[in-house]
Amino acid sequence: ILFPDILDHFYLPKKLPNPVKASKSHRELHRELLITHKRLEEKPELQRVLEQRNRAQALRQELEEEEERKKRSPLEQELLRRQQRLERLEREMEEERERLKRAPEFIRVKESLKRTAVVNAVEKEL
Repeated sequence: ILFPDILDHFYLPKKLPNPVKASKSHRELHRELLITHKRLEEKPELQRVLEQRNRAQALRQELEEEEERKKRSPLEQELLRRQQRLERLEREMEEERERLKRAPEFIRVKESLKRTAVVNAVEKEL
């Protein structure tokens, strides 16, 4: 035998057809399932258009903000940072006041005593 590997291919058994997959009703059912799946995957046209518009609008807004940031001078940037820092401090102070309002009375009295002690110390120094 000169070519043993070639001869092996001649004697391979043929694959038997699956009678379920070969049946016409099975093929039709499979096709119907595929069509239904595609239809369920697709979104309604109105929803697709709205999502596309929202994405485009968000992108435009992001680009405008980026251009606005580039146009600002260093002075404007520093003023904006200071304004944001002041707003943050005001919010923190307001939260502190709210927390003190909700605190029990003995804690409020203790805090007011601390403040008066500090004020008295400053007045004595003057």
